[in-house]
Amino acid sequence: MEDTLDALRSLMASHSPKLDALVVPSEDYHQSEYVSARDKRRQFVSGFTGSAGLALITMKEALLWTDGRYFLQAAKELSDKWKLMRIGEDPAVDVWMADNLPKEAAIGVDPWCVSVDTAQRWERAFAKKRQKLVETIKDLVDEVWKNRPPLEINPVIIHPLEFAGCSVMDKLNDLREKLIQEKARGIIITALDEVAWLYNIRGSDISYCPVVNAFAIVTSNSAFFYVDRRKVSSEINSYMEENGIEVREYAAVSSDVTLLASNKLNGTHVELKNDMEINPSEIEITRNGAEETKENTFDLIWADPGSCCYALYSKLDTDKVLLQPSPLALAKAIKNPVELEGLKNAHIRDGAAVVQYLVWLDNQMQEIYGASGYFLEGLGANKKKHSESRKLTEVTASDKLESFRASKENFRGLSFPTISSVGPNAAIIHYSPHAETCAEFDPDKIYLFDSGAQYVDGTTDITRTVHFGKPSEHEKASYTAVLKGHIDLGNARFPNGTNGQALDILARVPLWKDGLDYRHGTGHGIGSYLNVHEGPHMISFRPQARNVPLQASMTVTDEPGYYEDGNFGIRLENVLIIKKADTKFNFGDKGYLSFEHITWAPYQRKLIDLSLLTSEEIDWLNSYHLKCRDILAPFLTESEKAWLNKATEPVSV
Repeated sequence: MEDTLDALRSLMASHSPKLDALVVPSEDYHQSEYVSARDKRRQFVSGFTGSAGLALITMKEALLWTDGRYFLQAAKELSDKWKLMRIGEDPAVDVWMADNLPKEAAIGVDPWCVSVDTAQRWERAFAKKRQKLVETIKDLVDEVWKNRPPLEINPVIIHPLEFAGCSVMDKLNDLREKLIQEKARGIIITALDEVAWLYNIRGSDISYCPVVNAFAIVTSNSAFFYVDRRKVSSEINSYMEENGIEVREYAAVSSDVTLLASNKLNGTHVELKNDMEINPSEIEITRNGAEETKENTFDLIWADPGSCCYALYSKLDTDKVLLQPSPLALAKAIKNPVELEGLKNAHIRDGAAVVQYLVWLDNQMQEIYGASGYFLEGLGANKKKHSESRKLTEVTASDKLESFRASKENFRGLSFPTISSVGPNAAIIHYSPHAETCAEFDPDKIYLFDSGAQYVDGTTDITRTVHFGKPSEHEKASYTAVLKGHIDLGNARFPNGTNGQALDILARVPLWKDGLDYRHGTGHGIGSYLNVHEGPHMISFRPQARNVPLQASMTVTDEPGYYEDGNFGIRLENVLIIKKADTKFNFGDKGYLSFEHITWAPYQRKLIDLSLLTSEEIDWLNSYHLKCRDILAPFLTESEKAWLNKATEPVSV
């Protein structure tokens, strides 16, 4: 790592202008959360492997910013050459740069790897000391990364209508109507899941995310798909042609955005719905009695400031850019009936895999370690082992979980790296075990697993926390507080227009009563065979959770937790669908919403202190458990059903 820092500082010194600092973001050219191996530049320079973070290299210092999910992990992974900056506790990166770098400092960044929002925020912070953001012509990290992974050529795949539920033409027509409403003549689409969703395609360019490394531009009468042509079969070419989409090379997006800015981007002309064409130079409209041409009013280019990179934005006329969230983000988040049905079915099969895993794990813990098991409380003091060759680790266990999922219909892979964590590792919120360093199972310690899969009909994400020995009273009380928050949020009813920040508190109140809390958001959207983390909505204490109200047919997770550094971690997570609620009254004529659970797996009775649950919470738990039995039974063997029946026996105080 030291050599890398020295090499980068040498390039910074020889750069024109000379750079006082270099920012290395986590993101790729599409501002993705998960990126391909060759785009893990921040990981390469810092050694920190988490999905979120930002590295800053000055001539004398190296700093790494990350959020609460990764504080423990980053502290372990960073060498002593690096300083960990905790987001929310330490100064933000733009504030730190403005305060600590000299006047008129030059701060370099690859403009393809930073969003418009971020770049503009930094520039505002830099203004007071006349510091400047310098767009590097080449990514300096790529210059020093000798063994950078090669570009993979993975085929573009059609996502069939039977799973997509809405045709490409219908999606394009809806998008063009939104362009008209906003007086825009074109939109640049940079987020990979939005390109995949709009064109009903999928791919395998990024692990865990079935997306294609591609851009799209849609205008009033043409559509473009920018991709490495080696990924495009003749079938995909025909498919794109049928849908009025022109395939162009990935790198051509740069020159085409320049053409778009000057209104010279010409593509294959397509007929629009109702024979309606928008040719700004020909159509006249009347406003206030005066005639104007649409040339004057339809002249904006739409770019999402959160996902559009600064490199493309720099090619546009800033006076004619509509900087606001992509309309596709919300359209994609509100699932159609086919997607909702697919998600429900995928979660049923996934729940069966999780139950099969729990049955297997219970048997293994008893056989190998002499544990009391899933149902009985007892110290695993004898910790017997038949032989050294028979041991259970975080990795061997997560591999087994993947094999149960892989046996299910429509399975296409995992939706993120499985978090399989024993004891203190469970306190590392986004812990990722590695075969060489992972922990062995211990019947006297909590085990947390957070995992999910990609199925053609839906994406899943579930967390359960279990104990195979005798949990302490503190562990039980903590688990029960997390469960109460999980139940209370899931049972919420709220008026239309409510945002996720308003609901976040419901999951925390039971923890707050004991002076406990957690450092992550409570819920995120989930894709339909797309990204496991999907916006634009969320349930979180963070200010951006105020931006988008929760709406019917959105998906969202419900995942409170509690983490005790060096000791244990607890998290419980289900995926919910937002639906219309039946309420006795309808104050303000707003209409009310509620949640429907679609994740199915038991909560461990042994970890629950029933005396802390209300009668309503106990009724909910019993009802949920009986549904688990009925819904999962067709996918389980007789012995697995017997185990599930025992795990879901009704409880009472």
